[in-house]
Amino acid sequence: MFDNLFGRSKTPANPPIPFGRYSDNNKSVEKTARWTDADNLYKEKKYQESIDAFFDYLRDDTADNVILQRNGTAFKFELYQGSKVVRGTGDHDHLYAEVSLTKMPQPSVPVMRRLLEQNFSLYYSRYALDGDRLCMKFDSDIEAANPNKLYYALKELATKADKQDDQLVQDFSSLQPLDNDHVQEIAESEKETKFAFTQKWIKESLEYIQTLDADKFSGGISYLLLTLAFRIDFLICPEGGFRTELERIPVLYFTKDEKPAQEKNTAMTESFKKLLAVTKESFFKNLFRSKSSFAIVVPQTHKTIADSINAANVNMVWYRDNHYDYIGQQICEYGISYCQYSYSLPKPLTELFLILMKVNYEEYFTALGFADTYYNSFRKRFDEKAIIEKINSVQEQWRKKYPMLAFNTHYLKFDSLLNFNNTFTKELELLNFDNK
Repeated sequence: MFDNLFGRSKTPANPPIPFGRYSDNNKSVEKTARWTDADNLYKEKKYQESIDAFFDYLRDDTADNVILQRNGTAFKFELYQGSKVVRGTGDHDHLYAEVSLTKMPQPSVPVMRRLLEQNFSLYYSRYALDGDRLCMKFDSDIEAANPNKLYYALKELATKADKQDDQLVQDFSSLQPLDNDHVQEIAESEKETKFAFTQKWIKESLEYIQTLDADKFSGGISYLLLTLAFRIDFLICPEGGFRTELERIPVLYFTKDEKPAQEKNTAMTESFKKLLAVTKESFFKNLFRSKSSFAIVVPQTHKTIADSINAANVNMVWYRDNHYDYIGQQICEYGISYCQYSYSLPKPLTELFLILMKVNYEEYFTALGFADTYYNSFRKRFDEKAIIEKINSVQEQWRKKYPMLAFNTHYLKFDSLLNFNNTFTKELELLNFDNK
């Protein structure tokens, strides 16, 4: 009665802010069936119907990322990938697709050399120059445009273009951005919050690392720095040059060479200091909302994900037993955040990971305007009921596609953040994503 009288709602209203990179490993049962339709229709030489089914499969109805318009055997399409739009046409004989990269007002030998070299790494598409417009192109005979070829060709075209346009403009000052009017500006308040917490997290991590022995705690420091990179990627969702620089940090660590962990930690620390020096104005330019059609990473079996979580939780034990709880919390987070960063995860796993992040970074979500926070950091108190209800809601939502999914909330511990992180990620490790 009081809820109705004072306008309160049982379900807290949250701002429509997405987190993490786009994953195309989130298709419903019905969407997955459209891939089978496309494949069968192609084998039956019903090429136009196969193309319709293919683009229906590719379309994320929530994101509205794919547009297909048909007039008889003639058709045109658009698909979105970050700051780029792939535009294409086709008829009964041929299919063409292209995407604009940048504008090049004056010819540049270094630019053309860069693209010529990168042409050798492309399997389906190619770089091209159309007047003063740098672009990428792909084309195919309709009879050769089977769903697999279309998927990987359009993915190469879209993801490479989305990566290259930012890189080219950053590396060559003579180039100008092009065809990115479709990106959506985000609220200034959201930008301010994301900038403030990016600065806060980096400063806190670097200051804490300074209190640790660089040799004795080299492994723990690596975990702290990598987890920080993955957290910023997932929660802040930077684009453009900031994301490019952020992506270089894990590469510094995972590159196979003879460098000791201490040296790699120093290199990662210096990279974070550079990100810390980015001005607010420059940072804001790398924050915008966009649609995507392809994940930039590939799916993995759940065993791979489970192994990552398990290895992290095993490595956490020493830090827990020696009262380095903060490092232990970060290590538990690392096991799943590494997977979120490196692989295209099933949507319910990402939604469960988001619960973990809301618990650990309650201040950030509150600052963004989220009402369904699950942990009071001042009182160190969990909202156990809300956490369990959300976990069950995620499972029920995806029950049709993943009938074996079973997160056992009875094993969760709510006496500390470390124990919660450990038991929560343990349940993530044991999930079953078999579809039958």
